[in-house]
Amino acid sequence: MAGTTERGEAGERGPGRRAGRPATIKDVAAAAGVGIATVSRVFSGGSVSADTRARVLAAAGELDYRPSAVGRSLKLQRTGGIGLIVPDVTDPFCADLIAGVLDCARTFGEHVLLDAAHGDAAREAAIADRMMEQRVDGIIAVPEGAPAAWRSVVAAGARVVSVDRVLAGAPEILTVLIDDRAGVRALVEYLVGLGHRRIAFLGAGAPAVARERAFRDTLAQLGVAVDEDLVVAARPERDSAYAAAAGLLQRQAGASAVLAAGHLIGEAAVLVARELDLRVPADVSIAMVGDVSWAELCDPPLTAVARPGHDAGYRACELLLRDRARAVGGPVLLPTELVIRGSCGPPRRS
Repeated sequence: MAGTTERGEAGERGPGRRAGRPATIKDVAAAAGVGIATVSRVFSGGSVSADTRARVLAAAGELDYRPSAVGRSLKLQRTGGIGLIVPDVTDPFCADLIAGVLDCARTFGEHVLLDAAHGDAAREAAIADRMMEQRVDGIIAVPEGAPAAWRSVVAAGARVVSVDRVLAGAPEILTVLIDDRAGVRALVEYLVGLGHRRIAFLGAGAPAVARERAFRDTLAQLGVAVDEDLVVAARPERDSAYAAAAGLLQRQAGASAVLAAGHLIGEAAVLVARELDLRVPADVSIAMVGDVSWAELCDPPLTAVARPGHDAGYRACELLLRDRARAVGGPVLLPTELVIRGSCGPPRRS
């Protein structure tokens, strides 16, 4: 019985390994019956046979071996991991995007370095430079800066995936986009189908430009004229969004429906309508791009275009880590979904 116990302890320590000492790559190699170089290839993702890989991993598990991340980074001249740069970590879409990247990175055993540029192109460039100095495997960004700045990042050796923005003239940068055009078109068609002809458009920030274009194009295709007095732009800030919504709804321009191009301006429209005692949807219908959590908590719940932020983050991470051999081509385009709730109805009859 004593001999059995001795063999168990030796097996746990591995051949020639002292009790209490952390297992080394040499211990794993000896236990698996392979060379140290083979163990190194297994843990660095190199080419080995399936049987050899299984033996090495089994030996590592028995010895509770932990590869040295510091040693790997010195040898490979990179620390690994993914850089992730977003405009604002508190933005609902960005929060979903971050969650998607983290979920995907976890499946690859990668870590994520996260930072926010807050709409500042210079700050974004500084963050990217710092991530490059830390030798990340690549960077995922919702970019604010010019394409030239990101081309220089690629030229320095980093893989870059752009999310929700097209970096014109930079075909070497992979892109994940959300089909906002189809989402806006579906929403406008729904409102027109309810009988609305005087539809206001409230926009805020750079994404609103493309969404306004889709709004105008869809109305033109449906034979509905755009009233320029009903197209209002704001800065992507709460005070500006509120002022734009108040200016539109207070002047009683005759809008029977309001399409808000984002959740910030949508929130402002809901607040102003409430303060003006406008009944939704009896007096005015309200819908927005971006199905944030509070949309279904409104009274009535808000009709919205759902944008798949989590899926966008997950797919961007896959492009960076799994699809390394993917040829540069067109962007990955993810679909939106029109979520119909109680905030839209037929226009009020005069």
